[in-house]
Amino acid sequence: MELSSILEFLENRSILVTGATGFLAKIFIEKILRVQPNVKKLYVLLRASDTKSAMLRFNNEVMSKALFRVLKEKHGANLNSFVSEKVRVIPGDITFENLGVKDAGLLEEMWKQVDVVVNLAANTNFDERYDVLLGINTLGAKHVLDFSKKCDKLKVLVHVSTAYVSGEKEGLILETPYKMGETLNGTSGLDVESEKKLIDEILKQLKAENCSEDIIKSTMKDLGIQRARKFGWPNTYVFTKAMGEMLLGQLKENIPLVIIRPTIVTSTYKEPFPGWAEGVRTIDSLAVGYGKGKITCFLGNPKTIIDAIPADMVVNAMIVSMVAHANQPQETIYHIGSSVSNPLEFASIQDYGQRYFSKHPWINKEGRPVIVGKVKVLNSMESFRRYLEIHYLLPLKGLQIVNTACCQYFQGFYLEQCRKIKFVLRLVELYGPYLFFKGYFDDMNTEKLRRAAKESGVETDIFYFDPKIINWEDYFMNTHIPGVVKYVLK
Repeated sequence: MELSSILEFLENRSILVTGATGFLAKIFIEKILRVQPNVKKLYVLLRASDTKSAMLRFNNEVMSKALFRVLKEKHGANLNSFVSEKVRVIPGDITFENLGVKDAGLLEEMWKQVDVVVNLAANTNFDERYDVLLGINTLGAKHVLDFSKKCDKLKVLVHVSTAYVSGEKEGLILETPYKMGETLNGTSGLDVESEKKLIDEILKQLKAENCSEDIIKSTMKDLGIQRARKFGWPNTYVFTKAMGEMLLGQLKENIPLVIIRPTIVTSTYKEPFPGWAEGVRTIDSLAVGYGKGKITCFLGNPKTIIDAIPADMVVNAMIVSMVAHANQPQETIYHIGSSVSNPLEFASIQDYGQRYFSKHPWINKEGRPVIVGKVKVLNSMESFRRYLEIHYLLPLKGLQIVNTACCQYFQGFYLEQCRKIKFVLRLVELYGPYLFFKGYFDDMNTEKLRRAAKESGVETDIFYFDPKIINWEDYFMNTHIPGVVKYVLK
């Protein structure tokens, strides 16, 4: 594998980016505009009814973010004219044919001009409605592929998935594709078309019975979990992402296809500056809950490897892979993570969180610092339930009786305790499978890509993505946790 200059490859290219308001998409857009101002055009697709509302969303949800401050400093008063020249904001929706783009002239222009398609559109909610997730994560991927096939100059399609399409596999998980109909537990009968029909039939039935929106929503959520678990996946999100990969592999024909599977994506390591975060994701929910004093016990094995990777490294890997596989008509999969190259234990994250919040306590609504202590970690679901029953549920029942007897005098305290328990149970339900995760994500393909970049003498200082350079203690204590706290408090 030989690589030419990445900056030269990007020069005068037209790139279509879907899901433009997402976390990684923003970092990708900022990176391209900052390092290669001679890019020809970024077509950025986001969900909106028309161009005016699309522009409004782009300005409010993308360009207004602190992430773009370095770019703003670089261009000063000329920023708006630079962005309007380089970026074309497009209202659309990947759940529809032709990505929901209604302007026929614009479609023709894109099919003639686009060199690279980067699909970052996804819904990452673990327990979203099945119909919603299948529409975006599975069928949306097919629509992006169909669109890519119509692009006359297409060099490569980069599709961003997740490493956790592996479900709860143990041991070394390889960078290999999932074939259509393949399941994690050997159950046969998985077919995307059948899943779509099942959803349509149930929705039709619910509407015929005049069910409320709430009932339809909860039925669709339950259906997703049920179908995912039937075939061996822990939640609807990773199940629909896996089916999206299957469709791409089956239908790609001679399209050069790169599937990027990041692990747990964290705040930026270095660029455009350290610690930019948006949204409270997975391990951040635990850190914030702990800092606020909501978590005093939790579930998990202290020795479990938590596979984290900073967002800018994911974006850099995407860009390098794009150059490496241009005009190569095969499918290549990259795990972008750290569990093999630079493993991070759950116990270490806990330690960093405790030290950080002891030194920089969270200030509560009353303006008082929250004093944190050591979290009791329970290493099985059974011990967790027992602990919760003795320390929380029984006292809560007692408090409920006292509260009733005292004419709701303790109502505020009672509701606060209920909220804390509900919060912890929700986190355990969503992230439980990953707290005992026994898999390691092989990154042999990614290592080959890193070596090829290094040996080819391309701009590895700009497009770094080697997790071995990360000092986890320094990163969590001085970059990641402060970045997440800053996001939550803003």
